[in-house]
Amino acid sequence: MVKSLSSIKGPIENELKVFDERFKDAMKSRVAMLDRVTSYIVKRKGKQVRPMFVFLCAKLQGEVNDSSYNAAALVEMLHTATLVHDDVVDDAVERRGFFSVNALWKKKVAVLVGDYLLSRGLLLALDNNEYQSLQILSRAVKAMSEGELLQMEKARRLDIKEDIYYDIIRAKTASLIAASCSAGTASTCKDDEIIEKMRLFGEKIGMAFQIRDDLFDFGTDDVGKPLGIDIKEKKMTLPLIYALENASSSDKKKIINIIKRYNDKKDKVEEVIHFVRKSGGLEYAHKIMMKFRAEAFEILHTMNDCPARDSLEQLVIFVTERKK
Repeated sequence: MVKSLSSIKGPIENELKVFDERFKDAMKSRVAMLDRVTSYIVKRKGKQVRPMFVFLCAKLQGEVNDSSYNAAALVEMLHTATLVHDDVVDDAVERRGFFSVNALWKKKVAVLVGDYLLSRGLLLALDNNEYQSLQILSRAVKAMSEGELLQMEKARRLDIKEDIYYDIIRAKTASLIAASCSAGTASTCKDDEIIEKMRLFGEKIGMAFQIRDDLFDFGTDDVGKPLGIDIKEKKMTLPLIYALENASSSDKKKIINIIKRYNDKKDKVEEVIHFVRKSGGLEYAHKIMMKFRAEAFEILHTMNDCPARDSLEQLVIFVTERKK
């Protein structure tokens, strides 16, 4: 049975409350418009999974301290900045069921707010001499940008193979979760080998997390987002890649033609979804997701048994079995 996020937060409940207040203070600005926008963002924050990884990984090795709080704030600011910019790129009018920043304040404001969050996070790290966290997170942002651009490049030709898909999601999704785990660990541990182990643990989770997200696009009884969004955006995800790799040349040609030319037609998108479902693409993607999860557990179980480790294990289960 999947535990709720509230129960998983048990060992770091107090730390998350302190973090919420610190994060609100860190986001404040003397520019009235900026303050309104950042206040809107803070009030509509998501599940805070990445700060949870920071604090749980920190607590796995010691006691949460100022460096841990700074690492969590840096992670959340950089993550939020990328989401604000993503909504501009995607012309998205909603984020987590609420209007996006660019829907309410237009694109120019959204881009500048994203820039502010990025610079605010960098300054937070520099002002507190958090050079290791800054290096860890800067590498993650670089990887995220490269991953998104690689995906866009490949979407034009629809020629992504499975190994390229892993390169893309390792960069665009897994890198930030990996950075959350390594930055949290580095805040309470100076052993480079353990920090790298926890980075790899986070990377494995990030890979599984993205595959779970990809599965939503093809629907189950409890789908967490509208079907076919990735198909409409010409994103080659693991279920689709598997289906195409195992299709006849005529079926492959037909499906690729639909994605290229008719990805805005509801009936054609449904045809692609049906094709992937009957191909075994969902089962294959689920198997690979569970493989990454098992590899994450293998790393985690080399660490000392404690409440933080138990919560990390439950958090991994949560992100791979979530319904949205």
